Amino acid sequence: MVKAEICDYVEIKTGDEKFVGILMPESSNQNVVLKLENGYNVGIDKKNVRSIKVLKKKKEKEIIKSVKERKNLPTIAIVHTGGTIASKVDYETGGVIARFSPSELISMFPELNKIANIRSELVENISSEDMRFCHYNKIAKQIKKEVKKGVEGIIVTHGTDTMHYSSAALSFMLEDLSVPVIFVGSQRSSDRGSTDAKMNLLCAAQFIVNSDFAEVGLCMHSNMDDENCVILPGLKNKKLHSSRRDAFNAINTKPWAKVDVGGKIVYLRSAFNKKSDKKLKITLFDENLKVGILKAHPNMFPEEISNYSKFDGLILEGTGLGHLPINGENSEIFDEIKKLNKKLPIVMCSQTIFGRVNMNVYSPGRMIQDYVISGNDMTSETAFIKLAWLLSQKEKNISEKMIKNLKGEINDKISDEFI
Repeated sequence: MVKAEICDYVEIKTGDEKFVGILMPESSNQNVVLKLENGYNVGIDKKNVRSIKVLKKKKEKEIIKSVKERKNLPTIAIVHTGGTIASKVDYETGGVIARFSPSELISMFPELNKIANIRSELVENISSEDMRFCHYNKIAKQIKKEVKKGVEGIIVTHGTDTMHYSSAALSFMLEDLSVPVIFVGSQRSSDRGSTDAKMNLLCAAQFIVNSDFAEVGLCMHSNMDDENCVILPGLKNKKLHSSRRDAFNAINTKPWAKVDVGGKIVYLRSAFNKKSDKKLKITLFDENLKVGILKAHPNMFPEEISNYSKFDGLILEGTGLGHLPINGENSEIFDEIKKLNKKLPIVMCSQTIFGRVNMNVYSPGRMIQDYVISGNDMTSETAFIKLAWLLSQKEKNISEKMIKNLKGEINDKISDEFI
């Protein structure tokens, strides 16, 4: 009998069941792990295994054919930064491999070939939590190159954990954008039966070629089903769940649209910038800036404030309408806020997801508002990015610009459904 090896296609019999699938590298001394045909893994206790039969030996090498460009289709550039969306498990080696070239992407998502010609560029291949200001600059520069080549739009593949920071950063950096820039991530890797990678990518591509949208957006599942995706505003979105496919929501506003893999678009708002012949300009981040985020909490200490004395800016995530513990036993915290205010800009946001900061309602807010800048209805993530971007531009009047709506980050009025 042929001995089974990792990545072989095998049949395993236990006492009363039979399993067929690919033998996975996660197999251990205690368990055998199979990748079933439905995409899910199953672990089998070796004590219960009666026989393992090799049905097919592992492939020696996957051959990927080149993709010919078709003149009747528009071109989409896919700018890769990492994340699970362009990766899959290589069952020959057991490792996770990145698929970045156009031919590799088409082999993973063949439907793309019917929507557009794909141009693919790797900027970075990092986890999204490792993103720094220097990476935003690299992405912006690559986007400018792609726009000059005349693409119909750009997809930025990105890890989901900090994708809302990056979409905010590019929203500020890209001025006079003439084509859509759509961030796409996936909560579940492409080798899983419940993956959202394929649908998110296809919906983003369909939205680019079938709409006149020309802003920075984000395309993710609208719900747990595979019905459609939503196009979220780059500056007003947030990841609200660690694993659900519909983890991202629009904050204090509606998504721009819903789109399905067939290209059907239902617009939920229409006041977006349209495709044009404008010439793109980019403004970069100062990669050496230090901007922090501090969350207000019970039992705070003044040292938590003074620790930021050598930073360039600070976002406070206050409670409720924008409060910090500054009364009674907490008066020293207020003293540190006053000292820090003389050194750097401090912006007050709210820990709540929806609503806006209003420091005129309660006395703690009225006491502190002379020493902090209101973040209005910006998420703390967007306020963090905006403050860093303004500091990068050497803006002299930070307070005035932080409270002014520059790119759609602040709502003058929040709809009743979000109040």
